[in-house]
Amino acid sequence: MINAALKIFALNGYAHASTDDIVKEAGISKGLLFHYFTNKIGLYSFIFDYSARFICLEMTSTVDKSDNDYFSLQLQIKAAETSVMKSYPYMIAFLYSTKHENVVEAIRETYDKKETVPKKIREYLDYANTSMIKEGTDIQDVDRLIDFASEAVLTESLLTNESKPELYYDEIRKYILMLKNFNR
Repeated sequence: MINAALKIFALNGYAHASTDDIVKEAGISKGLLFHYFTNKIGLYSFIFDYSARFICLEMTSTVDKSDNDYFSLQLQIKAAETSVMKSYPYMIAFLYSTKHENVVEAIRETYDKKETVPKKIREYLDYANTSMIKEGTDIQDVDRLIDFASEAVLTESLLTNESKPELYYDEIRKYILMLKNFNR
């Protein structure tokens, strides 16, 4: 049920995700879905909260806080995302999709939780050694560049129905290492 909801919301956004599609994807009855969730927004809220907590937990167990190399930490964060995608192929895509959500009801429902994952990422990156970044380069721009690349690679893999976590990681790793080499 969770994977089905993640997939339908990630691919369609809140407005165009139907509970009919979710139950069809999950192979369950609509009655069972509504037994656990009162309505579509309740499901969306649960999926968002569950996803944010799950990825934060994965980062906590995967990312080495004692490592202070900026690029190494970025790679470890992406490794955590890859690990999540092995259990929940659409979870990271769902979290990215919520950044572009434009339905007021969905925005309102997740507003207080929106910073959960970015806050966790900042816990690691705020204390990273960024001395290898070329002088004059805004580290927030580098963060955004990695985030944009990650979202683009993930979107491309979903559009081609090739949601393979290892390929996602390999491609993102290539871009992060490219950035690291540019800054030497």
